[in-house]
Amino acid sequence: MSTDLAIETVGLLKKFGQHAAVDGIDLAVPLGSVYGFLGPNGSGKTTTIRVLLGLASASAGTVRLLDTRIPQDALSVLPRVGALVEGPAFYPYLSGEANLRRLDTANRRAPAKTRTTRVVEALERVGLSHASGKRVRAYSLGMKQRLGIAAALLAPRDLLILDEPTNGLDPQGTREVRSLVRSLAADGTTVFVSSHLLAEVEQVCTHVGVMSNGKLVSQGTLDTLRALTKARLRVETPDVARAVNVLENLGLVDVRLEVSTDLPTAQIVSAEINDVAAEDANAALVAAGVRVRALSTDRGSLEDSFVALTGEGFDIDG
Repeated sequence: MSTDLAIETVGLLKKFGQHAAVDGIDLAVPLGSVYGFLGPNGSGKTTTIRVLLGLASASAGTVRLLDTRIPQDALSVLPRVGALVEGPAFYPYLSGEANLRRLDTANRRAPAKTRTTRVVEALERVGLSHASGKRVRAYSLGMKQRLGIAAALLAPRDLLILDEPTNGLDPQGTREVRSLVRSLAADGTTVFVSSHLLAEVEQVCTHVGVMSNGKLVSQGTLDTLRALTKARLRVETPDVARAVNVLENLGLVDVRLEVSTDLPTAQIVSAEINDVAAEDANAALVAAGVRVRALSTDRGSLEDSFVALTGEGFDIDG
């Protein structure tokens, strides 16, 4: 186990009958990171999280949280881990503050003398101080999600595990949760957040793991994942044949004609960028008499990398 990792799994397998919902994955979540656990619904994300937290037993493999074995030593490490799994559940006719007090009371490790301070600080941390006395049934979805995170923060946490924290939220609720995740990470908490939304992962995460059909097909920094998709040069021109010839002579590969979704009548020639600078390609095109209407480079996106890795698409931004 590396002491630089907040979460580490080796060969983690979870089977239901003959079906492997999680198929031998090796997670490596660095301390201090915001790790996006990315994949379509049904790819094994929630099952993995349940095993990480000891809520389900692994069929094979090992799990360590904060350099501690799970489930063998779960009681010693789980107080340092906050979690929000499959949506928060609260008493709807009690206020947000009353719900947190009940949860804190159920924690045998939580001293009663400082309960009020903990509850007040948790509500303030998630921006719910103004609604602390309001009944939870009157909370919006975003407020309920933030209250769920507040519950996870009643005690100091070194690791926070969030399962689809923006699921079902409107744009404002999504922004609220996204901002909260950023602030938690800025304070030094490692955040492991599962999602099927690309925009969520790209805006808040430093590292990404991609799941597909129970397998972890890639993991690393955002830049590492984006780099799996080659950058492309795109040239809009009426001189298609001549442009293709110039780009091929420059040594660019995968030269092809594209159809623009924004301008269906536009003629765009694209090629995979290698060591040729865009300005040099432009100069060569002009020198050959190619009329260049527009020239751009696309450095590749997380979406492109995901499709390249899994061969499937999913929600881009909700």
